[in-house]
Amino acid sequence: MLKSALIALSVSSIVALPALAQTEARQLFGSIPVPSQQPAEPIGSYTLGCMAGAVELPETGPSWQAMRLSRGRNFGQPELISFIERLGAAAQQAGWAGIYVGDISQPRGGPMLTGHRSHQIGLDADIWMLPPDRLNLTRAERENISSISIRSEDQRDINSNWTEAHFEVMRAAASDPAVARIFVTAAVKQHMCEVATGDRSWLRTIRPWWGHHYHFHVRLACPAGATNCQDQAPPPPGDGCDETLAWWTSDEALNPPPPDPNAPPAPPRQEYVMADLPQQCTGVLYSQ
Repeated sequence: MLKSALIALSVSSIVALPALAQTEARQLFGSIPVPSQQPAEPIGSYTLGCMAGAVELPETGPSWQAMRLSRGRNFGQPELISFIERLGAAAQQAGWAGIYVGDISQPRGGPMLTGHRSHQIGLDADIWMLPPDRLNLTRAERENISSISIRSEDQRDINSNWTEAHFEVMRAAASDPAVARIFVTAAVKQHMCEVATGDRSWLRTIRPWWGHHYHFHVRLACPAGATNCQDQAPPPPGDGCDETLAWWTSDEALNPPPPDPNAPPAPPRQEYVMADLPQQCTGVLYSQ
């Protein structure tokens, strides 16, 4: 009864169709607290799309806890929920109590009111670097606890928070056949390149990216048969332990010259309107 009332209230607040096309998508998708009652489907791309029939990650499971529950971002495709279950079990094998799961997606995906530009189709998840020692945190604790950084202050190396278990958890994630990419601070990729032995093919999946030292960002490939889902181009061949990786911790990357004071100001960040999203996303918004 409560779920039906929430759906009715949310859908009734959506603007009329003629005005919908030019309405900011983040305002619409950020206002709906429940998934659509449709078959599960990722629609569009990781940075411009939505999702039908999302599954809610349970707040607590045998090997995970969902964090920052007030954000309402613990919804994803069934394949992602299954992956989290597998990764949590792998983390326990590595010696952790499980994993703390940060943002996945909103109930119907789409652009978020704050934060991420991706996480729009239910195939992205942030996994905290904080090793859980228990999986019975209260809702209040999950709002106030913070993750830890595993990167040195100069951004060129890992710090003392990094453990062998971090390595094993990330290797398990990168070795999962459902995973397309893992984004993490370059210092971690660099360290893993230095110490990995044997089969190193999984390293190709781990890609350096700005930030990502308090969590690592897992991105799944579009599921088989998801014809409206747009995969990202695959990573370049090889393990990525080359000069392109070295650039990320170079002076050029970490200490860029100050901006030209005479340069014209950068344009404001574009906020997508509904007309920018795949047409099917309008149906996701209006679906019960």
